[in-house]
Amino acid sequence: MAQVKAVLLDLGNVLVFHDNALLFSRLGARAGLEAGEVARRLSGAGWTDANRGVLGAEGIRQDVCRGLGVDLPMAEFAALWSSHFTLHDAVLPRVEGLLGRVRVGLVSNTNALHVAYLRPLLPVLKRFDSVVMSCEVGHVKPEPAIFRLALEGVGCAPEEAVFFDDLPEFVQAAEAQGLQGRLFTTADAFDAQLKALGL
Repeated sequence: MAQVKAVLLDLGNVLVFHDNALLFSRLGARAGLEAGEVARRLSGAGWTDANRGVLGAEGIRQDVCRGLGVDLPMAEFAALWSSHFTLHDAVLPRVEGLLGRVRVGLVSNTNALHVAYLRPLLPVLKRFDSVVMSCEVGHVKPEPAIFRLALEGVGCAPEEAVFFDDLPEFVQAAEAQGLQGRLFTTADAFDAQLKALGL
């Protein structure tokens, strides 16, 4: 196994938690709908379009409001749309500890409104060697191109990078591109995985 020169991290459920059930509940309360109905109405292609950057902030607002049958002003909508995030406080010090020892990068499927909300909450991202947000590059996981961009950003070969994600299908997609893949579960397990990699 090649020496690890770069650690690539997912965003959701790694650096931050996202509670989609809470999001659907809060949107439903505003739209007069059950959370399950909100989830059903928002399960279409709009998520991928938003994550790919096809829909910007206003496009997301219009698309979601149309789907839910409401018309919320951007200030209210943006706050609701990002109200389901909490920082993963247990893992952030471990990530800080990697900086300067290996190259660190982010690879995330996300949208313009969530990026605008989360960047100020995660100043550590400014110190990452590479930050690849799907909505900013036009590619989404599990597409090979997004992993190639991340590798270019950290400047190493696939086998020299380890990728952590909470979704097995994205870990497998990274492995298919030659990266070392690890399923992220908890901060303690992450710590043990890093130690096993010599980090």
